Amino acid sequence: MLRNVKVPLLDLKDQNAKIKAKAMEKFSEVFDSGTFILGKEVTNFEKNIAEYLGTKHAIGVSSGTDAILVALMALGIQESDEVICPSFTFFAAAGSVVRLGGTPVFVDVNLDDFNISCEEICEKISAKTRAILAVHLFGQTASIDKIVKIGREANIPVIEDCAQSLGAKRHGKQGGTFGEIGCFSFFPTKNLGGFGDSGLVCTGNDAIAEKVKILRVHGMKPRYFHRYIGGNFRIDELQAALLNVKFQHIEAYIANRRKNAEIYLNALEGLEYIILPKEIEGNFHTWNQFTIRILDGKRDMIYQTLQANDVGCSIYYPLPLDAQECFKPFVDRQNLTPNASLASKEVLSLPIYPELTTDQILHVTKILKQALRS
Repeated sequence: MLRNVKVPLLDLKDQNAKIKAKAMEKFSEVFDSGTFILGKEVTNFEKNIAEYLGTKHAIGVSSGTDAILVALMALGIQESDEVICPSFTFFAAAGSVVRLGGTPVFVDVNLDDFNISCEEICEKISAKTRAILAVHLFGQTASIDKIVKIGREANIPVIEDCAQSLGAKRHGKQGGTFGEIGCFSFFPTKNLGGFGDSGLVCTGNDAIAEKVKILRVHGMKPRYFHRYIGGNFRIDELQAALLNVKFQHIEAYIANRRKNAEIYLNALEGLEYIILPKEIEGNFHTWNQFTIRILDGKRDMIYQTLQANDVGCSIYYPLPLDAQECFKPFVDRQNLTPNASLASKEVLSLPIYPELTTDQILHVTKILKQALRS
């Protein structure tokens, strides 16, 4: 067992060291080429991701947030349009809706996987609903097959926020390929983490793909003729080149995350006050986060104890979106999403990155168990 060591929430040094030579070679190629915007590296990366996902179109963009934003723009979301989204997720989901003048309609989540509740989606659909934004949280898909069925029966398109879930599957099919549009992030903490901000939009719809490509260059086609008001949503050539290097290892990264999750699940099984995360039947979980629930008001004490012992951990998320100050105009009553509110008081994410050793994981669980006994 390791003693007096730091176990960070995320450590990319080992992962990046293993690809450094190839990454530096690729950096030199791009540097020498003089092509830094929408060149062959972007084209190659988009082709590779499209093949991996099994989708027709993959379009690289500037960030995961911009992926959501441009997806909403491609669907024509505008002022007064309602978009259904979960209340327990990262800010970008609802924030992107509001940026376009739309109204986020917050839906509660399931406590077994923290993903959006299908039952509540049905309850929240109205005549103003123009899209359903389903987030695949922590590396596991929501019940996206059911959500898409709900959307199609109501003639409402579904956007999948796959920022934390590249490689996650539902009944063998890749997340991001069920709905009209899938959105991905390559922020450094993700399963496929880049070297800065970048993201991707995928779709099987030719018209949507064409519109996204135009929107990412200020709505311009041909050059200096603007069909839409878009934005500068391009992925950098260098980002795409370096992501292509890392992408060759994505299956190994996910396999190691799954192995680490299994070690945690075995080591923490049966502990009082702890509810462990689980892989929902029919899902393939990629474990971008290993998020436990700590009951009886003990979460903050456990968090502080782990931090004091140099064990990295984090609270994703300490406040649901429907409780955020900036979204008050869109919420007409308190306790709108009770499961999300409860989760925000109980969740704690432990280190799960691919390069963690078994000894490091057991060290984390040892400190956690000691804290529970104190």
